[in-house]
Order: sequence, then structure tokens, then C-alpha cells
Amino acid sequence: MAEEGQVISCHTVEAWTEQLQKGNDSKKLIVVDFTASWCGPCRFIAPFLAELARKLPTVTFIKVDVDELKSVAQDWAVEAMPTFMFLKEGKIVDKVVGANKDLLQQGIAKHLSAATATATA
Repeated sequence: MAEEGQVISCHTVEAWTEQLQKGNDSKKLIVVDFTASWCGPCRFIAPFLAELARKLPTVTFIKVDVDELKSVAQDWAVEAMPTFMFLKEGKIVDKVVGANKDLLQQGIAKHLSAATATATA
């Protein structure tokens, strides 16, 4: 099992469901990276995602290979790689398509500050 500050790779639908459930229970921000082994931009952004995971232990980062878990990718209507989905309590609150570091960081910062504001309100 992954430790804090790591990107969690889900290789089975069961693992995916378990990670989603954990995230929902903890009310943490979940960032899902829908990726593919053959995707150049996915490989380009992977080290950056791992770095974010280390810096932001309060965020859960999950990686799903769309070829490995086709049904999950279809359920979530993933059409391009990489696609990053931001989830809060089981709902999609934001989405970034493409290997855009700035948009990814902005999305995380936006939803983390929203979570902090809610928690302190």
C-alpha cells in the first residue's frame, strides 16, 4: 500500500474503488491521473506529479492506466491523456486535460484552499 506523499497506482477496479472510498471517507482532495504507458505527455508529467505528491501529503494522488482499467476510463468519460480529475467527496470538482503543470498546480491550490476554508468556517 502506498504511503503518504506517493502517487497510488490502481491496477484493478477493486483497488480503484477502495482508493475512492478512502478519499471520500477522509474528505481529502483526490487528484486522479488518467494515463497510458504509450503517452509521451503522460511520461513527461509523471515526475512532476510524484513531486507534488511528496509536497502535498494532504492530497491523495491516484494514477489509472486507461488501457489497464478501460471500464474506469469509460465510466469517467476520459477521452485524452493525460486527464486529471479533481474529486471531493466523490464528486468531480475540476478537470485538467493535457500535461499542463501550471493548470494542474492551480487546480490543486484552488481546491485545497477551498477545503481549508470549509474546514475552518
